[in-house]
Amino acid sequence: MAKKMSVKINYEDTINYIMSSLPMYQRSGGAAYKANLNNTIALLDYLNNPQKKFKSVHIAGTNGKGSVSHCLASIFQEAGYKTGLYTSPHLADFRERIRLNGKMIEKSFITEFINKHKDFLNHIKPSFFEMSVGLAFDYFSKKNIDIAIIETGMGGRLDSTNLISPELSIITNIGYDHTQFLGNTLKEIATEKAGIIKDKTPVLIGESNAETKNVFISKAKEKNSEIYFADNIVKYEINSQNLLLPKLDINIQTKKYKYRILSPLAPDYQIKNIKTIVAAAEILKNCGYKILKNNIANGIKNVVVNTSFKGRWSIFGKKPSIIMDTAHNADGLEYISKTLKSLKCDTLRMVIGMVDDKEHEKMLKILPKNAKYYICKPNVPRGFDEKKLFEITKKIGLNSKCFSSVKIALKEAKKDASPNDIIYVGGSTFTVADALK
Repeated sequence: MAKKMSVKINYEDTINYIMSSLPMYQRSGGAAYKANLNNTIALLDYLNNPQKKFKSVHIAGTNGKGSVSHCLASIFQEAGYKTGLYTSPHLADFRERIRLNGKMIEKSFITEFINKHKDFLNHIKPSFFEMSVGLAFDYFSKKNIDIAIIETGMGGRLDSTNLISPELSIITNIGYDHTQFLGNTLKEIATEKAGIIKDKTPVLIGESNAETKNVFISKAKEKNSEIYFADNIVKYEINSQNLLLPKLDINIQTKKYKYRILSPLAPDYQIKNIKTIVAAAEILKNCGYKILKNNIANGIKNVVVNTSFKGRWSIFGKKPSIIMDTAHNADGLEYISKTLKSLKCDTLRMVIGMVDDKEHEKMLKILPKNAKYYICKPNVPRGFDEKKLFEITKKIGLNSKCFSSVKIALKEAKKDASPNDIIYVGGSTFTVADALK
């Protein structure tokens, strides 16, 4: 289809078009899911395949891929590389998804992209995610970046990002999430994630178990790709940990190097991510990238400053401290619950909202029993009805109240809290997004 110019629209109208006209899985669920890559292929062909004009690292996994993506981008920035970063979902601003050296994509680029290509977008009717991938790849190509860190949205094999040819593929871990699309067993889910493994391209597995390890080994063998396991590369020892600063001081040992990592990502579950990050950096060094030992340490230490990373155990204020975390499935909440139970406070207050396609009862049963719960609904169409979630909390014996919005629930929790209490906000990325707004 020939490119032609539509009536030009400003940035506000551009964002309204993106958010309202394009089906968005994070908001509307399965209606936006495409079980093929046809639209993405068509869009990238139309854009002259920008993904072929830059190098990349591809990251999939059930949990941890956001932390690994941001930290690797931060490491490359510390090493002096012009670094692109594509992640999802965003918390407050669509532009959070696409960054260059930590700075969000310019509003003008987004407006120009939509104005220039709106007729074609209206013709092929891509999903929100398909369009945002095309936008990101076009941006990185035009900015002549050295490397892009690309996070999958969901799964791997059929993810729109899976048309890149990366320097390294990373699969952080495998857990139960999006089972209606990815499968009901860990083996089935691992098979979908393993779809990012490319021909003769190294792959790193952050965590594995008996049920999934052979899936990755078999796929790597099929693709003639060398496979690495982070547990075989990295050993660690914790020096100290303060969950309410937050601060994690950890010694990392690999075959060649010893690192002392000071991380602002403090909870225990981040240790697994740090092992994956360090292992990935060492593999990429072997691929020819000039990454020094201090680039790795400083990249992890400065990740919040370098990439504006937020929403993973983000701490706000003191007396009471408010902790926000985007963990949104059973595996993620297992780690969160363990960490929350280790904190000392008078009362733990939990502001919890979820989306509708989750195992709500299973997730709630994981959370601390001795906390006070403020149940609410995140402000997205997929938001799970707060009254239904409240009924589940009563069924399983949680001390809970029900509120119509995250804003009201958080306000009430703060009103009830004493200086020695802790308020946790989570259950969904969108609960955290509403709280941050």
